[in-house]
Amino acid sequence: MDTVSANVAPTRSGKSAADARRDARAFLDGLLPPVTSEAAGTVLLVVSELVTNALRHAGGTWSLELTAHPDGIEVAVHDASPQPPRLRTPDLNGGTGGFGWPLVNRLARTTAVSPGPSGGKTVSALLSRW
Repeated sequence: MDTVSANVAPTRSGKSAADARRDARAFLDGLLPPVTSEAAGTVLLVVSELVTNALRHAGGTWSLELTAHPDGIEVAVHDASPQPPRLRTPDLNGGTGGFGWPLVNRLARTTAVSPGPSGGKTVSALLSRW
């Protein structure tokens, strides 16, 4: 089989980016052949950033979908906001962020934002498996 897919159940706003990382780690641990530790770290970082963005900017309700392809791992986060992520000047002093979306774009081979069926959006990133 060339593609392994797993959907992580939608999570309510009471859950955290740490929960998403735990679910992603369990997904990665089940893949054969296994991903490299560097690729796994990249996937976990992107999951954390996209879920944190959903928590902070999209009302806090999100779901995570992970798909393993022969040469990559796709991370997709669905949230209720129709507003796409935007680049902004990182805040070096006030702690208001601005680092996550540029980081995701730098780590991913491709990123995409598409409208969700209920008015929200899906933000996805394709990451190297090796």
